[in-house]
Amino acid sequence: MQENVRITPLGSEDLLFLTDDQLRRGIEAMYFAYRAFTADPDMILTDLDYGRAHHRALHFINRDQGLTVTSLLMVLGVTKQSLNRVLRTLIDDGLVESRVGRRDRRERLLHLTPKGVALERRLSEAQRARMRAAYRKAGPQAVAGFRMVLEAMMDPEMRSQYQSMKDQPE
Repeated sequence: MQENVRITPLGSEDLLFLTDDQLRRGIEAMYFAYRAFTADPDMILTDLDYGRAHHRALHFINRDQGLTVTSLLMVLGVTKQSLNRVLRTLIDDGLVESRVGRRDRRERLLHLTPKGVALERRLSEAQRARMRAAYRKAGPQAVAGFRMVLEAMMDPEMRSQYQSMKDQPE
């Protein structure tokens, strides 16, 4: 059972009783942070005629080599048609391989090629650097609080997916 803990940051905002203006500032901070977080990969993706969906697919395939198409659909929360377009491009460009499942030949298991691993690393390096710098600046308590807020914003099904991924080795 979780206890309600009152956390008072430097701005002395009482986090259990946020006003609409305080919530709006949080929403705006999320928008601007997301824009900054995606800016560096977006430049690389634009040069390659790819979009953020390609980046997300590369990220999650890299995270779980051998991921099924069905599992990737669930993680990304996109339509099959949309994912098929993205995967077709990544496969045609030699970044992803689709292999037949060993247990179930109807399954398609997704793997990054060495070229795909290199691109995923390039895309995520700037994001890792930005996260690392922000975490260092904010400190360990803020990092833990930030993660708690993000997890609390997830729907139960998404949180379950996220929790299962946290348990996988990288």
